[in-house]
Amino acid sequence: MKDPIIQCDQLSVSLGGMKVLDKVTLSVNDGDFLGIIGPNGGGKTTLLRVILGLEAPSAGSVRVFGGSPGSFPARIGYVPQRLFFDRDFPISIRELVLMGRISNKKLFQHYNKRDRENADQAICTAGLERLADRRIGDLSGGELQRALIARALAGDPELLLLDEPTASIDPQMKTTIYDLMEHLKEKLTIVLVTHDTGTISRYVTRIASLNVTLELYESALSPNRDSLSALYHYPVNTVVHHSQVSRTIDHP
Repeated sequence: MKDPIIQCDQLSVSLGGMKVLDKVTLSVNDGDFLGIIGPNGGGKTTLLRVILGLEAPSAGSVRVFGGSPGSFPARIGYVPQRLFFDRDFPISIRELVLMGRISNKKLFQHYNKRDRENADQAICTAGLERLADRRIGDLSGGELQRALIARALAGDPELLLLDEPTASIDPQMKTTIYDLMEHLKEKLTIVLVTHDTGTISRYVTRIASLNVTLELYESALSPNRDSLSALYHYPVNTVVHHSQVSRTIDHP
């Protein structure tokens, strides 16, 4: 049996004197599609940052591809929760996606034919080939998210980390992004942070609820309404998406 791609053992992280993660133990194996849910401030983004090597544990250990976090950046694609940039900057989707090849390049090394081919393939995978030359400032929120996913895919990763890729986009575009995840899980290991609890249960292999401490569920035993309400500290209601019957988190 292969070693886990991600192995967290009693992982704890403190930031500014406050414990953000407490004794988190988690294994992510090759081919897993793990959905991570939990309230804002529960440590979800911090966990991804630890896996990427951007945040150091206060206690416990983390191994990624058998090494220290950050040792294999070219093997990981990352879609952050927020990307701060000037949307008026004259850059196209194709140029944005090419940036996903940077981790495969040496300092000041130019893009080559393979880089451009990989970027074009990632654009096609994300369903953006007709928009490849459009400026990013002209994109809808959903189109921009797909472009950021394409950028992560351009580096040929084995592990894809996504931090709330469907936040602030309409339900129809959410569906297209989850359909893309359905396609990608055939060849990638995926860790997805989201609030779309009911939606992801159709796609993921497992669900982890994280609010400083972590509890893991198999997809068939995904959290029910009572456990979600306890996790989020307010009543969780069910909402029907326009294109599918699913549950998302809502509160009064």
